[in-house]
Amino acid sequence: MKVFIASDHAGFPLKAYLKEQLQRHYTIQDFGTHSPDSCDYPDYVHPLVCAMEKEDGVVGILICGSGNGVCMTANKYPFIRAALAWDVELARLARAHNDANVLCLPARFISKETALKCVETFLNTPFEGGRHLRRIKKISAMLCN
Repeated sequence: MKVFIASDHAGFPLKAYLKEQLQRHYTIQDFGTHSPDSCDYPDYVHPLVCAMEKEDGVVGILICGSGNGVCMTANKYPFIRAALAWDVELARLARAHNDANVLCLPARFISKETALKCVETFLNTPFEGGRHLRRIKKISAMLCN
């Protein structure tokens, strides 16, 4: 499985740790940032998401201070289902019930060990389908009258 990963400066240390742990079992492509210097998270989210559109079977991991900024940015794309998780059960449910293809992590509110467990759970949990598929098909934005 190929994993795309990106972060802003707040998420940079956690991203470095996760890359080190994950590269043993996965192909990792890093979309930045490549330093702890202050930066803007959309500059890294957009390239990662656009690359996901071009490649099947890829999942994304996005990290910023709260996880919210990267999640909101990624979810602007209709083919992305980004989920914010700070514990293993949220990561599992994001995959099993929501077929999430991007995991967003809050670097300032999660330990390295918990983040790794969340990522491993996310990557190894299959989508359950069934009633959940019906709900996912209703997610796409509609125009309001």
